[in-house]
Amino acid sequence: MASELAFVLINPYTIAKSRTGGVIGRFMSRTGLDLVAARMFSPGKELIETYASMVDKDKSLKPAVRRLLADYVLCSYAPDPVTGRSRRVLMILLEGEDAIQKVRDMAGPVTMGGGETIRDTFGDYVVDEKKQVNYFEPAVLIGSSREETAATLKLWSRHATSDGGFLQTTVDNSPGEKGWQRTLVLIKPDSFRFPSAKPGNIIDLLSRSGLRIIAAKVHRMSVAQAEEFYRPVRQVLREKMKRTVSERAAKALEAELGIAIPDTVRQLLEEQLGPLFGDEQFNQIVKFMTGCYPPTCPPQDKTKDGPSKCLALVYGGVGAVEKIRNLLGATDPNKAQPGSVRREFGLDVMVNAAHASDSVENAEREIGIIKVDEDLITPWVRKYYGN
Repeated sequence: MASELAFVLINPYTIAKSRTGGVIGRFMSRTGLDLVAARMFSPGKELIETYASMVDKDKSLKPAVRRLLADYVLCSYAPDPVTGRSRRVLMILLEGEDAIQKVRDMAGPVTMGGGETIRDTFGDYVVDEKKQVNYFEPAVLIGSSREETAATLKLWSRHATSDGGFLQTTVDNSPGEKGWQRTLVLIKPDSFRFPSAKPGNIIDLLSRSGLRIIAAKVHRMSVAQAEEFYRPVRQVLREKMKRTVSERAAKALEAELGIAIPDTVRQLLEEQLGPLFGDEQFNQIVKFMTGCYPPTCPPQDKTKDGPSKCLALVYGGVGAVEKIRNLLGATDPNKAQPGSVRREFGLDVMVNAAHASDSVENAEREIGIIKVDEDLITPWVRKYYGN
């Protein structure tokens, strides 16, 4: 069976209640599909009205259901009626065999009821004794059929630039507030070795910060990007490894040759081998993040997307850098505090679940390298449906 492309729109209320991680984790772990793209939207009037009209005309849904969903889009996706500020919607794309049906099964019916689906867990459908709907929150919106999936993806991709990317002033985000910052989080490639709930669980832990996700991107880092991204680490490693390498090399030589290594030779070992070992540690970091080993990567391939992927998220809010760093924990998972991301999900100082910017300045530098506002929704839509 050929692969399909399916979408999930994580609704504004779901995002505002910090249920984003749970939704992503459930879809990834229970469908076995591959997360290939993600983008934040603040839908404008044209997109909202056009999408609602499409939903209302969806013949694969019962008239009452499609009317309910169309009204929901018009109301819940629209800007706040008092402030005029837009809402946050996260679109994720999932690829794999029978993807559309798998997403439908995992999302569950609009009327809910089974207890095992996304909507049963994160949504609400409340009716009175006359079967009139009193409250409705479907948690996510999905494609009801292949045709509707194609039409929806084409519509949202047309608005990916105008209505998506970095969300500035939304209903729950105020960049002008004193102390407001934005910071980058990279959920590292070890979380994507196979479909699992791990990326969603990490997002769940980070939601304790009270910050808002204002941009998202599934990113495949090139070797050139990784070398620039981790450039400040390289010199640190070269210096840090000198003493360690000198001591290890001296012990090895003493054991092998049966002679005492004088301090002058130890100094030479430190100066000559330390930087080499530091460079190798740096190359291993780049290999881990990209899937490519820099010394064997042809120069013409250094700017190409690597085979490994990560999920890039930009969080915005007061004191964002420090809040995220505290929740991530120490670089070494064994030294991180209980309940932190790295203590819960990290393995060692490199395979430590996630990266976070360590300063406002580095956040801006790293965000620029990763290009988190880049639209990758449209290329995927074109791949499956053309222009």
